[in-house]
Amino acid sequence: MDLNGAAAIISGGASGLGEAAARELARVGATVVIADLNVEQGKAIADELGGVFVQTDVSDEASVQAAVDTAVATGKPLRAVVNSAGIGWAARTVGRDGSPHDLASYRKVIDVNLIGTFNLLRIGAAAMAKTEPVDADGARGVVINTSSVAGIEGQTGQVAYSASKGGIIGMTLPAARDLAAVGVRVLTICPGIIDTPIYGKIGDKNAEEFKAKLAAPVPFPKRMGRPSEFAHLVRSLIENDYMNGEVIRFDGAIRFQPK
Repeated sequence: MDLNGAAAIISGGASGLGEAAARELARVGATVVIADLNVEQGKAIADELGGVFVQTDVSDEASVQAAVDTAVATGKPLRAVVNSAGIGWAARTVGRDGSPHDLASYRKVIDVNLIGTFNLLRIGAAAMAKTEPVDADGARGVVINTSSVAGIEGQTGQVAYSASKGGIIGMTLPAARDLAAVGVRVLTICPGIIDTPIYGKIGDKNAEEFKAKLAAPVPFPKRMGRPSEFAHLVRSLIENDYMNGEVIRFDGAIRFQPK
C-alpha cells in the first residue's frame, strides 16, 4: 500500500508512538489526520506536518465518526488507520488493604484502549470500503492497532491494562477475516518498553536511571525501543501487502516477569 497522496488517521497522534507514526507517514506523502484529545499539541504537530487535527475521544462513536469524516473531507482516499490512543492504570485485583479493584477505573481503561481501538477500526474500515481499490488484489486500506506485550504477559497490578491490550490482540484475526471482503488488512503491534515521554524527559538524571532499570531485562539491543523504530515498523507493515491478521511483538525479545 503506497501512502503517497493518501489520507491516514492516527489516534493518539499528538505524542509518543502516535506522533512518531504520524511523522513517518507524513514523510512518505500521506495527509495525516491527528485524532487526539490534546488540542494544543495535536494542532501544532498537524500544522507542522501539513495535516489536520481533530479533537477526538476514541471511546465516543460520534467523535470518531467526525475524525473519519474529516479524513474523507481532505479529498485524499483514506488508506491507513493507526490506533495509538491509550491510557495506563496500575491496581491489583485485590489491594494490599483488602479492597477490590475499582470498577470505574477498569471500565475506563477498557473503554479507551479496547473499545476505542475497535471504534476507530470499524468506522475507519467502513470509510475505506467506499474507496476504489488500488490494485488487482482489491486492496483498499490497512488498520494498524497498538497493543502491548502486557497483553500477552501481564504483570502484577496490570489487570485492567492487560485485559484491554489482550482484547486488541484477540480482535486482530477475526477483524482481518471480516474485512477481507472489502480489501482492508488488519495488523497489531505489541510494543515492549519504548522510550516515550511518559518515562520522563531526556537528560533528567532520575528519569535516565529509571529507564536504565526498565531496559535491563531486554536481551538485545539492550536498551529501550525508539518511537522512530515503531514508526518504521508501522510503515513497513502498511507497505507489505501480504501482511495481514498478524500480531507482531516489538520488544527486543523481552519477556515480562510477574513484577
